[in-house]
Amino acid sequence: MNTSNTIRGEEANVRAVIAAWADAIRRKDATAALSHGAADYLHFSLAPPLIDAGVGTTDLDAWFETWDGPLDLELRDLTVTAGDAVAFSHSLNRLAGNKKREGRQELWFRCTLGFRKIGGAWKIAHEHESVPFYMDGSLRAAVDLNP
Repeated sequence: MNTSNTIRGEEANVRAVIAAWADAIRRKDATAALSHGAADYLHFSLAPPLIDAGVGTTDLDAWFETWDGPLDLELRDLTVTAGDAVAFSHSLNRLAGNKKREGRQELWFRCTLGFRKIGGAWKIAHEHESVPFYMDGSLRAAVDLNP
């Protein structure tokens, strides 16, 4: 039977996973970041392709290598809804850092994470990142927005 204390406890557990995952991204630790993913993890990333299933450490390490130093990842307005077996979160995230050969980069984007409890542990089953685009016919990504 669910009680409000159980639900609050599950929310706290999901938030702990999100915090550990975000910290691994900041440190550019692909193994630690991906350790929070389910075996059938599905990623709708900002980068192509449209659907990315089974991202491995090689791909994530290659992306991390395009940055000098640690990454700054801020999660703003993080909201978590958790039940006994599934949960989801959404936030506005800011990614910033020094891109090799390009200098300082900063981007706000939307992030939704879907979780499943597997073997008693919360795992990220689905990650969806997006930026809005200008509806003026240009189809330009609106990467200049701030919350």
